[in-house]
Amino acid sequence: MNNKLFFALFAHFLSLTLAAPSKDSNFIQIRENKASIPFATKLNYLGGKIPDIDRAHVASIIHGTKKLNQDSAALALAEGQYSVPVINQALIYTANVSIGNPPTVYSLIIDTGSSNTWVGANKPYVPTNTTGIDEDLVLVAYGSGAFAGVELCDQVALSPDLVIQCQEIGVAIISEGFQGVDGILGVGPANLTEGTLILHPGETIPTVTDNLFSQGTIPEEIIGIYFAPTTTGQSTNGEMTFGGINNNRTTRDVEFVPITSTSPAGNYWGIDQDITYGTSNTTILSSGSGIVDTGTTLLLLATDAFNNYVSATGATVDSDTGLLYISPESYANVQSLFFQVGNTTFEFTRDAQTFPRALNTVIGGSPDKIYLVIGDLGMESGQGLDFINGYAFLERFYSVYDTTNQRVGLAPTENTFSVINYNQTA
Repeated sequence: MNNKLFFALFAHFLSLTLAAPSKDSNFIQIRENKASIPFATKLNYLGGKIPDIDRAHVASIIHGTKKLNQDSAALALAEGQYSVPVINQALIYTANVSIGNPPTVYSLIIDTGSSNTWVGANKPYVPTNTTGIDEDLVLVAYGSGAFAGVELCDQVALSPDLVIQCQEIGVAIISEGFQGVDGILGVGPANLTEGTLILHPGETIPTVTDNLFSQGTIPEEIIGIYFAPTTTGQSTNGEMTFGGINNNRTTRDVEFVPITSTSPAGNYWGIDQDITYGTSNTTILSSGSGIVDTGTTLLLLATDAFNNYVSATGATVDSDTGLLYISPESYANVQSLFFQVGNTTFEFTRDAQTFPRALNTVIGGSPDKIYLVIGDLGMESGQGLDFINGYAFLERFYSVYDTTNQRVGLAPTENTFSVINYNQTA
């Protein structure tokens, strides 16, 4: 690690340790029910092209978030010259999380593709009576940003019913790429935290889901995520359920499949799936492995599968936005994509494939064009990551992340067949 950054972190490590109030003992409330928290979708577009932003995120998956050239990241952070664009996902969704007692509320990105929870990117961390002694130094490099700071434990409240005692969190001293938010609520598999602690790189950090379960707050180590399509810059249109599934959000039973054994997809919430197009069952992707990821905006396909989709639809890449666009005449003939996941087929309709036209001008596009949400992953299939079912996919289906049974679930919702993206223009 760069010496300048190390000494800055170490000095802050000592200052927080000396400043932290004595820690009160806390009673852990035992619950047997699942509980939900709302979250808001937020347009966080600060420039650049959405496919490029997503592909930067892919880089952290291919190399492993914990191993993404952390020495280079440390140097760049120390010098204030982080090499990737200082931008985050174009569309994110955030939850308000209370930390400490008395609490400070932070706006955190909900990310199933990473597992460190941290604050301090915008609003500074405030030590309170529940602040624990600093435990380590932490450094995480993402595809579109990074943070470095200290790792400590504190009380974290996702809602009045979801309170975690001594949750390990990162407190950023330096961060890049997280404008407009305070940090990340990482709900990916805990193994993704390995290598992020500087003094103990071989250790993993229990996630918020791990601790909710181990402290008896939730009956199962499961997260269910629901949100509806949105055509506005910001709206509270979703919820995350800890400890179970909200069956009121689904129109059919959840189909579970085991986490794929293919690497690197299997290190995340990874699944296997086939994709076909239209009533002719044109093959787009066969026997693919990839991940379900809330931190990716588009539905990304391996380059060969992406080219199959382009051929099937007649779409072309738009130079201004980097998105696919399609003429009205060709759009009229666009058919559904079909995702075969386990024993269930999920239909991804023409409207689901359409980027919300009400947001065209926000991303630098033409108000009259028809853009599509299928993007190029930037690599050929067969390398262990053939697709990412991102935001565009997940707003049409309920998704479940089951740590206990090492599986992922999907189910259709009332939004699966809704027509909203095409009809509402800027």
